[in-house]
Amino acid sequence: MPKIVLSAAERRAHRADAHHLDPVVMVGGDGLSEAVRKEVDAALNAHGLIKVRVFNDERGEREAMYEQLARDLNAAQVQHIGKLLVLWRPIPEKPKAVDEDRKKGPREVKVLKFGRPGQRPEVKQLKVLGNQRLTAGGQVKRAKPKQKSVKKRQGK
Repeated sequence: MPKIVLSAAERRAHRADAHHLDPVVMVGGDGLSEAVRKEVDAALNAHGLIKVRVFNDERGEREAMYEQLARDLNAAQVQHIGKLLVLWRPIPEKPKAVDEDRKKGPREVKVLKFGRPGQRPEVKQLKVLGNQRLTAGGQVKRAKPKQKSVKKRQGK
């Protein structure tokens, strides 16, 4: 997988966004293991922009880890400052489950009842369910069943 290359402006924007973030993955004495790769991948899928803290004193080894993570996980290198590595990858689109049989849920409706001139209107909050409708007078009524054609009724 090719790694993502960012422009200077994109890198600057991601660095600014990552400033307030806390590290979500810590790399310990075992180095870059498969479990660490899985955690970094899961964090990139969930957040997109993450910080990784590496508890290693050798700068060369940290840089190698940084490049290897970016290469293996198809992520962009945003910043390497001290023992912190900042990686970015676009969050993948999640497929939405479409349920054909699902009906509309309840909705909140404001009804204004006007009284005499000069008085404030009365405001009521009503909950209208999926099988109900609101009339012009502010009454909640059940929805009428859908009318079937004569031919469909005879075909029963």
